[in-house]
Amino acid sequence: MTDLSSIAAIRAALADMPPPDADARAAARDRNGQLTKPPGSLGRLEELAVWYAGWRGDAAPVVDRPQVLVFAGNHGVAARGVSAFPAEVTAQMVANFRAGGAAINRLADLAGARLDVHALDLDRPTADFTRGPAMTEGEMAAAFAAGWNAVDPAAGVLVAGEMGIGNTTAAAAIATALLGGEGWAGRGTGVDDEGLARKEAAVADGLAANPDRTGLGVLTALGGRELAAMAGAIAGARAARVPVILDGFICCAAALCLHAEDAGLLDHCVAGHLSAEGAHGRMLDAMGKTPLLSLDLRLGEGSGAALAIQVLHGAVACHSGMATFAEAGVAGG
Repeated sequence: MTDLSSIAAIRAALADMPPPDADARAAARDRNGQLTKPPGSLGRLEELAVWYAGWRGDAAPVVDRPQVLVFAGNHGVAARGVSAFPAEVTAQMVANFRAGGAAINRLADLAGARLDVHALDLDRPTADFTRGPAMTEGEMAAAFAAGWNAVDPAAGVLVAGEMGIGNTTAAAAIATALLGGEGWAGRGTGVDDEGLARKEAAVADGLAANPDRTGLGVLTALGGRELAAMAGAIAGARAARVPVILDGFICCAAALCLHAEDAGLLDHCVAGHLSAEGAHGRMLDAMGKTPLLSLDLRLGEGSGAALAIQVLHGAVACHSGMATFAEAGVAGG
């Protein structure tokens, strides 16, 4: 089992990640050029299918066994009034996920995906990061390992989602710490002007209290257990060559911590959608990711990425299932 017991151990694991299968990618690109369609006529679906083929090691892959992971955690900073909902909602929504009553349940079912829900010490919120680190190194590493080990190595694609009252504040703090600038805090679950001002103040206080600006350092100081678990799941998927579809603002904040350690760590990821959370587009730009969908979603849970599995299904079905010019007896190939 991979040692993920400390930041140093995690960094060692991140330094030993596999690349895509270059032969499969080249063969997929060649196959794409022979399919019965004008070159480039399927637009981004073509590049999506070739990307997927490279990570699956198959020139004509299928999307099987999708996995959706939802991680839940509670944040000490929520006590500062940064959310429109109380912290108790985190546990209530976990129960709803497990009962099958949430949007992510419906979207995972539609995509033919297995849904696993992991509640991470909900009775023990992280510390208020405005006064110091949200987590100890050991707490972050344990959550990161929980995410890494939750990945099914046989999954055809992974989506990592989350639930945690206060986590848009944590995500905004992470983005501010790693990317600089202003305006990363948004309205999240729908806070009013006073709530937004409290979020902005919490972010500023959090940065002042936590000077570390390394990716894993920021994740420890300003993140939450569910963000650390999402980062672990994204990294664990890379170790198993499982492609990842990134969700919205909070998921991408977790991914940003990996990107800050090494930009190449996210080569196995595509952005599922552009969130209605205003700063999400800036975050995607910083990571070099163009979203597949733009539907003004801001739910979290992995919902936008789960919906984007349908786009991946379409891309791969056309790539692997269409006839070549030779097979169809069509002139022009």
